[in-house]
Amino acid sequence: MSDGLDKEIRVRIAPSPTGPLHFGTARTALFNWFFARNHGGSFILRVEDTDIERSMPAFEADIIAGLKWLGLDWDEGPNIGGKYGPYRQSERLDIYEKYLKKLIDDNNAFYCFCSKEELEQDRQAMLSQGLVPKYSGKCKDIPKDETLKKIAEGDSAVIRFKMPLTEIEFHDLIRHKIKFDTSIIGDIVIARSLKSPLFIFAGVVDDYEMKISHVIRGEDHISNTPKQIMLQKALGFNEVEYAHLPLILSPDRSKLSKRYLESSLNDFIKMGYLPEAMVNFMAFLGWHPVEDKEIMSREELIKEFNIKRTQKAGAIFNLEKLEWLNAQYIKKYDSKKLIKMLLDFIPKNWAAENGLLLKILEIEKERLKKLSEFKELADFFFELPDYDKKLLIWKNTPEDRIKDNLNLLINELKKVPSADFNKNGLESVLMPLTEVWGRGELLWPLRAALSGKIASPGPFEIMEILGKDETLHRIEIAVKKI
Repeated sequence: MSDGLDKEIRVRIAPSPTGPLHFGTARTALFNWFFARNHGGSFILRVEDTDIERSMPAFEADIIAGLKWLGLDWDEGPNIGGKYGPYRQSERLDIYEKYLKKLIDDNNAFYCFCSKEELEQDRQAMLSQGLVPKYSGKCKDIPKDETLKKIAEGDSAVIRFKMPLTEIEFHDLIRHKIKFDTSIIGDIVIARSLKSPLFIFAGVVDDYEMKISHVIRGEDHISNTPKQIMLQKALGFNEVEYAHLPLILSPDRSKLSKRYLESSLNDFIKMGYLPEAMVNFMAFLGWHPVEDKEIMSREELIKEFNIKRTQKAGAIFNLEKLEWLNAQYIKKYDSKKLIKMLLDFIPKNWAAENGLLLKILEIEKERLKKLSEFKELADFFFELPDYDKKLLIWKNTPEDRIKDNLNLLINELKKVPSADFNKNGLESVLMPLTEVWGRGELLWPLRAALSGKIASPGPFEIMEILGKDETLHRIEIAVKKI
């Protein structure tokens, strides 16, 4: 069966600006983008903002910012335009009205005047008979003149599509053959009025008008596909190719909910994940390359991306895997570029110490999983925290011995010329002493005195950054604590 790859590839992401960019929407956007870039096609951004009450410009801005943060670019969309615009549904109402009128004129759609109460009564009656609830068809055969009179008198109504009673089969690029019996669907609502279409209808029109070749979306939309195919047929549109991505599941295999922290991409940005790591992580949520790889660049992912290698089963969201990936990217990242990204996570006065910050980052990169951790890991360089003297004790070493060792270190470090006060120079002076006095007995209290923390980089790296005066000052503070 054809997969549509022999025609011009045009795919789209169509988020609704009723909230921040959802993690699942971002993953879907990424797969569409990979697909387009792999096949030399076009990636379109379309904003589905027909929900006037809930759609907000701030949410649209958040969505656009999130997609840009991931490094996605689109060939057509709001603010950049394109030959099939406009790209906000709120600006396309006249187009939808034209096609709604066509459906009504062709007797493929009708006005429904049923109240919510009537619909609920019908629903309960069907459930009590063990039937799948659907619209009863009550308003389907109201004469046209009576319909027009009711509309003119201001009666409340929606527009329903007359669902043909048939069995429909379509080919999914991921799930292969899918069949639906449309008789259990019923006559679906496609618009609240001629000027207020619902997404299931507006999307069909937009996909046709914008020449979309493939619709790649989450599997939660599978039930919408037969409805939209029937709308395409009724309007005389060409059918598009479909691919339904597996849902992203929480570790307990429940659906990733908007209520959870991880559901908003912005939450991850604020926690200090790198876009490169996030792209790598998202790509592997339901897809895998031919070779067994864990780390792949954006360019490698584009080159290797094949939609048919997408799995059918749900993709488990593994936070530990994301943190591991992020740590790998941080280690490889150019420190000068990384400092610019760190500015949102550190006190303003730290940013003024650019040279110092660069040195600190170089030795802290190995321990960083997220940029947001840097402040807590590196704060001791700027101010020694208050700490309990117990921190200075190496295992069961007596306090007097620890104190003597610290004084020994002070005397030896005073002899080191400032020019040699660096990691290599300090190691050449102190490491021979550890062979006599014990590595743990000397270096543990030294590192603790310098950082005031249980865990930190090694003492030689810390001393090089602190400098001779501050190093001696901190060791003297430790001596006084004992």
